[in-house]
Amino acid sequence: MPPWHASSKDYEFEGHRALSEKEIELIGDWVDSGMAEGDPSKVPDLPRFTDGWQLGEPDLVVSMREGYKLYAEGPDIYRNFVIPLNLKEDKWIKAIEFRPGEPTVVHHSLFYYDTSGEARRRDELDPVPGFRTMGGGAQREGSIGGWAVGGVPKKLPDGLAYRLPEGADLILSTHFHPSGKEETETSTVGFYFSEEPPEQRFIGLQLPPVFGALAGVDIPAGDSSYTIKDSFVLPVDVKAFGVSSHAHYLGKSMKMTATLPGGARKEMLSISDWDFSWQEQYRYKDYVFLPAGTLLDAEVVWDNSEDNIHNPNTPPKRVTWGRESDDEMGSVTLKMVAANPEEFPKLSADIRSHVAAAARKAGLRRLSGGRNRAQEPRGNRRGLRQRMLERFDGDGDGVLGPSEREAAREAFGR
Repeated sequence: MPPWHASSKDYEFEGHRALSEKEIELIGDWVDSGMAEGDPSKVPDLPRFTDGWQLGEPDLVVSMREGYKLYAEGPDIYRNFVIPLNLKEDKWIKAIEFRPGEPTVVHHSLFYYDTSGEARRRDELDPVPGFRTMGGGAQREGSIGGWAVGGVPKKLPDGLAYRLPEGADLILSTHFHPSGKEETETSTVGFYFSEEPPEQRFIGLQLPPVFGALAGVDIPAGDSSYTIKDSFVLPVDVKAFGVSSHAHYLGKSMKMTATLPGGARKEMLSISDWDFSWQEQYRYKDYVFLPAGTLLDAEVVWDNSEDNIHNPNTPPKRVTWGRESDDEMGSVTLKMVAANPEEFPKLSADIRSHVAAAARKAGLRRLSGGRNRAQEPRGNRRGLRQRMLERFDGDGDGVLGPSEREAAREAFGR
């Protein structure tokens, strides 16, 4: 434990825990032969699992200032919590270990920093711990990672780190799913710092972008293999170091492949049996070099049939994209650096352009449904903003970040 879901025919993952085909066959033969006990003197010691902090004692440990009380039943909750860090100098983050106090109610938490004081002000204005949305001057752009149910903390490769500015407040943007009984959540976070600033910047390519919010996800009841695909051509040489995927209960399988300029096809990730309860970020054992011109293809498959034991609906019903746990979303994310650091701006710009193109396509799909900007009632601006938030806030933090805002502007013609 925890279980291992990732595979690749071409690249080895760090910390790989799955059994090989030969090991599985050996166990099967032993079961078929009656499971006779072997030589007791050769029994290995039981595995020892790490108690407490999985990455060792953190350099800094902080917790929510107050517990947040959740109701027993009702819709999912998205809430932001501010934790003052009181840093006297800039820090460089190698890893963050997130520890929910009540794991049964925490779906995910995304980590940001705020240097403006706006998040703290909003927290103080709300009588309940935390606040619902950011906006204003809060530094939403200060993303420093996140955690999803079943996640295992990992340190960034040598030479890479997130910047955490002097005087910044930590923001935990958390998605809660009521468990059936009243719970009070107090999350704790451990920071692991690097002594040196990073040597270069890194970026994540998400296919389809915004967790599939722009892909028109609309899964009919009973469909056991509803599929969304997306592709991206690398504009520069890159070195990939990690890969992950995300979906909800109906997720069935995810994969990403890389077709090199010469035609060779490589498997970056394959998850054939998605499990909502174990959402891990996988790290390649070595950097994977992908030359400019490489075609990356991602595929997400959902199972909305009665045969899916994880289906929250009995009988199955139509499910569309959304941020609630019983809605759906889906994507595969590849983390990488530019092989030539000077070409990072080109890589970043092309990824933003890909998001914008997906937004334009989503806007055309919306208009083809018979509604356009001219039909919006003059007094319905708030409703429009709310729909934009619901549609494009793919990470569920209550505010549109740079790529999400660009996607919304493209789709709504703003």
